Formats: sequence, C-alpha cells, structure tokens
Amino acid sequence: MSKRLSQEQRALIEKELRRGTSKSRISSLLDVDYEAGLKMIDKVKADIRPEIGDKIRFKFRESDMAGIITKLLSNSAVVDIYWQESDMTMQDIIEDKTIVNFKDIIDFIVLPPQEEDETIVLDPQPTIHLNESDSDSEG
Repeated sequence: MSKRLSQEQRALIEKELRRGTSKSRISSLLDVDYEAGLKMIDKVKADIRPEIGDKIRFKFRESDMAGIITKLLSNSAVVDIYWQESDMTMQDIIEDKTIVNFKDIIDFIVLPPQEEDETIVLDPQPTIHLNESDSDSEG
C-alpha cells in the first residue's frame, strides 16, 4: 500500500488503538477492508509513542503479558505487570516491574481497575522549557 495516510486517518487509528479497539473495528471505521486496515494500523503503530498510564499487552519470552506504563524512557517504558492478565509461569522469572521496548508492545488495551493499581505510582515526566533560561540569563 503506497498511499499515504491522512492526518485524520492517523489520528483516528492512534485514538482507537489507545482505547483498545479491535483491528477489524478500526478497519470498519476507516471504511477499508480488513487487510488494508491492518497495513494502515501497522504503519501508525510503528510511530506511536505510548503515554504514562497506558495499559498494554506485550510479549516476554513468547509469553503473553499485560501491564500499565509507569515511566517512559527513550525507546522503552517501565511497566508494572498485571499478573491476573499475564502468564503466571513468568512470575518466577521476572519482577513485578519490567522494561518493555516500544517495538514489543502488541496492543493498547482497556481493562477494569486491577488489584495492582492500588500500589502503582505513575512517574510524571519533567517539563522541558527550551531557550527560556537562555533569554533570562542574557538580560
């Protein structure tokens, strides 16, 4: 598919992926067939930078895992694992928190509040103001 995605299509796909909407539903919203929709979704998915608080599904050593992003790094995120939604055999191998590369995120998901949510602390990102301190120091 060589056609570029419009800004509206990109925004719709990103919004629906973050909501956990199924790929078939997104294709329907885009008014394209499922195969074309998958290609469009994959294009957008590669460019999405997740946000703190996003609930995700990811693979770890071929096991299905789920969790919530508590901190963003450059190309990865710190994720608190939702054990009730994850492969319990992994509990002996990994801690309750793990690092997940953005490329390993399979889906953004919607879940009801989880038991682990009570102890999770979402780490806000610092606000960076470019060039404000430069202009203050010159005057």
